[in-house]
Amino acid sequence: MTTADASASPPAAPFGRALCAMITPFTEAGALDLDGAQRLADRLVSEGCDGLVLSGTTGESPTTTDAEKSELVRAVKEAVGERASVVAGVGTFDTRHTVELAQAAQKAGADGLLVVAPYYSRPPQDAVEAHFREVADAAGLPLVLYDIPGRTGTRIEPETLIRLAEHPRIVAVKDCSYDFLGAQKVLSRTELAYYAGCDEHNLALYAVGGAGYISTVANVVPARLRAVLDAFEAGDTPVSARLQQRATPLIELMMSAGLPGTVTAKALLNALGLPAGPVRAPLRPAGREATDGLLAEYERLVAA
Repeated sequence: MTTADASASPPAAPFGRALCAMITPFTEAGALDLDGAQRLADRLVSEGCDGLVLSGTTGESPTTTDAEKSELVRAVKEAVGERASVVAGVGTFDTRHTVELAQAAQKAGADGLLVVAPYYSRPPQDAVEAHFREVADAAGLPLVLYDIPGRTGTRIEPETLIRLAEHPRIVAVKDCSYDFLGAQKVLSRTELAYYAGCDEHNLALYAVGGAGYISTVANVVPARLRAVLDAFEAGDTPVSARLQQRATPLIELMMSAGLPGTVTAKALLNALGLPAGPVRAPLRPAGREATDGLLAEYERLVAA
């Protein structure tokens, strides 16, 4: 007997359920590889991604120019058309610059915007709230708020999210807070769509009403991660749990073994002959030993 109710309506997912935080492919010389980005985007969508999130942390947004960000949106949107949503990362520590990036992403054809909490300056919650409201007011697209205090130094507190949910263009959260109780508090009091931003939480957050995930690991195993949600939606909770557990070793190796997810994702994609290219400094590529370990774990997962 399954514990999920297959007849129940799944949670609202404004950008789809299975989203990939896509890497930004570069040429060996370090330039933006738009052809590679289109080929990778097409593969990801063909293998189960409902949406692609560009120029986030995984997309090396700190080291891509404003022009490159817009070029990437245009190229990926051209490649996937209406088959998938394209969400553009536009968050910075500067409200004015974030607004400029949001407006440029809209002109380039994005379907939504990912806006991270302002980082480094560590503004108080009233300033964080004002930052998001100003961006939402200036942009004509729906916003995903990105809560990742481990990188930004600033939490988007649950009460702040509850207030921001009143804004008509603030529709979703990418949650990397590692505060499962806080996430459920916001879910219970708002209509915000919650996306797991940490792959180890994909199933757990979905099971309590989350909308899906925005995944770095999906760059390399999109179908495997999508299968977790599909099994849960079909009412087969035990199968869903087993599929999540099978992916756990690769998730751990890619996301918690000392290298940034961008580095591990690109190492694997390059090893598999898929578009990726180098990382930009200050990031450094994975070494041979790390790459071999990633590849071995990837092969174990896909063979299961």
